[in-house]
Amino acid sequence: MQKPRIIEEVDPPLVDYSGMTPEELAAAPTVFRDGLLDGRTAIISGAGSGMGRAMAFLFSRLGAKVVICGRREEKLTETRNAIRDLCGKEISFTPLSIRDPEQVEAFVDDVFARFGAPDVLINSAGGQFSQAAVDFSRKGWNAVIDTNLNGTWWMMQETAKRWRDLNKPGNIVNITATVERGMPQSAHSCAARAGIIYLSKTVSTEWAPLNIRVNCIAPGAVETEGVTQYPDGTLSKFAQANPMKKFGDVWDIAEGAVYLSAPSSKFITGTVLTIDGGMSQHGWVWPLGKPEWFKE
Repeated sequence: MQKPRIIEEVDPPLVDYSGMTPEELAAAPTVFRDGLLDGRTAIISGAGSGMGRAMAFLFSRLGAKVVICGRREEKLTETRNAIRDLCGKEISFTPLSIRDPEQVEAFVDDVFARFGAPDVLINSAGGQFSQAAVDFSRKGWNAVIDTNLNGTWWMMQETAKRWRDLNKPGNIVNITATVERGMPQSAHSCAARAGIIYLSKTVSTEWAPLNIRVNCIAPGAVETEGVTQYPDGTLSKFAQANPMKKFGDVWDIAEGAVYLSAPSSKFITGTVLTIDGGMSQHGWVWPLGKPEWFKE
């Protein structure tokens, strides 16, 4: 996989940062053996695009029974059709808003009724926009917190309740972000993602007697459709915001999710797998461009 793609030979070049195509996801090599996830069921939220879609492809290719959900039915349909047509695998999908706990409750009930207790829940759904924190509207703040923090929690709690009631083991993987040094111009998302990290650490202890493990993956700058919302002039600098000086791709995150979902992680709980090219140690992404104050 050669990234990024040059889509127009101009100066500076016009580059495609939107991530891997379905064809690439269907053919990408993986370190994991065929059939690794045979007999397992995975719920993956936010699988209509980006990292969630990549996980749906990889989990399906490895033999898992995959159930996806997300807000946009047309994107979920595209993912389902692409996995069927390119990988020969069938998956199930349900459109819903994870912000609505009643929708989440009905969805989780349906999954348990149709497929039995799932083996893993992967919370990849989320959303944000970049803005100076001082200018956040109340509506904008609440939207990001409600999706990234509350929505993830509803998915976690409803699934954990049923694992507990059925006396079944469980495994949760939450996709968050690298938040150790903050996220300038995305303070609302930073607050929500940090909340999920420490929520996960807390319930990983509370739920250990229930045989439920909870971990997080913290991606850095990864090529997805989501990064294309940012001004063109800042995208080329994202790859310079880590010591490896390159973007990650969604396959990096998908393989990390398999590691935390497979027997390889049977003694891992309450931790964060950081996949960021070292950005948490050195470098900083400014989605709207670096303010003059911080320029050399």
